[in-house]
Amino acid sequence: MTPSPPSSLSRSVWGSGPGLLLAHGAGSDVQDSFGPVIASLAESRTVVGPDFPGSGSTPLADRALSLDILADEIVESAAQSGVHSFAISGFSMGTTVAVRAAVRHPERVTALVLSAGFAFPNPRLRLAIDTWRSLGRRDPAGRELAAYLSLMVGGPDWLDERSGAEIEEQLGLFAAGMPPGADAQLALFEHIDVRPDLARIRVPVLVVSPTRDLLITPLHSRELANGIPGARLADLDCGHAIAAERPAEWAALVREFLDGLGV
Repeated sequence: MTPSPPSSLSRSVWGSGPGLLLAHGAGSDVQDSFGPVIASLAESRTVVGPDFPGSGSTPLADRALSLDILADEIVESAAQSGVHSFAISGFSMGTTVAVRAAVRHPERVTALVLSAGFAFPNPRLRLAIDTWRSLGRRDPAGRELAAYLSLMVGGPDWLDERSGAEIEEQLGLFAAGMPPGADAQLALFEHIDVRPDLARIRVPVLVVSPTRDLLITPLHSRELANGIPGARLADLDCGHAIAAERPAEWAALVREFLDGLGV
C-alpha cells in the first residue's frame, strides 16, 4: 500500500452507494468534464469529484505537478470523504491519473472507466497541446484560443449543427472558463507515459472511445484497450467533449459497466 499525503483538493460529493471517483481533464474542472452526467451517476453511487490544483476551488499548487501527486491526492480526497474503495472514471488527461491511481493504490480501486484518454501523447497530440499552451500564454481569454479549442473538442457533425449564436456562446464559455492551473496541468503532457502501467492493472476496465475526437484520436483509446488485460472497448459517435454531445449515452455506458460488475 502506498501512503497518501493529506489531499489539498477541493471536492464535491453526490449521491450514495458504491464509490465512484472522478478524474477530470487538463484545462478543465470536474463540472466542465463531467457535469451533465453527474446526476445520473449519483442515482446509485457515491460520486466524489475533486478538482486538480488551479481548477475549481482548488488553489494553484506550490510544487510542480506529477501523475503520482495527482493520483495520490484524488485517492486521498475520496478517503477523506469517507469513501475508501471506489471505481475511477477518468476523462482525457484524467485517464492517465486514473491508471496511475489503480497501480499505486490497488487496495482501493475496484474498476476503471477511461474515456477519451491516452497512455502516451504521440507527436500529433503533443502538437495540439503545445498549440493550446502557446495560445493560452499569449491571451488566455482570447478568441483565438477559444476558437481553437472549439474546433478541437467539438465533433465535426456536432459543430456543423450549431447556429452562429450557439458558436458565439461556446466561444464565450471557453474564453471565460479557462482555469488558472491550465498551463501547469497541460505541462504534464511533456512527461506522461503510463504505457508500462497498463499491464499491471488488475481490475475490470472500460475504455470509451469518441470516434470523432480530433484532440485525442481513437488511436489512443485502442492503445489503452490493447494494453490492459481484459479491457472492454466501447465507441461513442461524438467528439472529445462527450459530456456536451452524448451525456445520456456516456452515463448509460458507465452505469451498465459498473452495475454489471457489482462494484
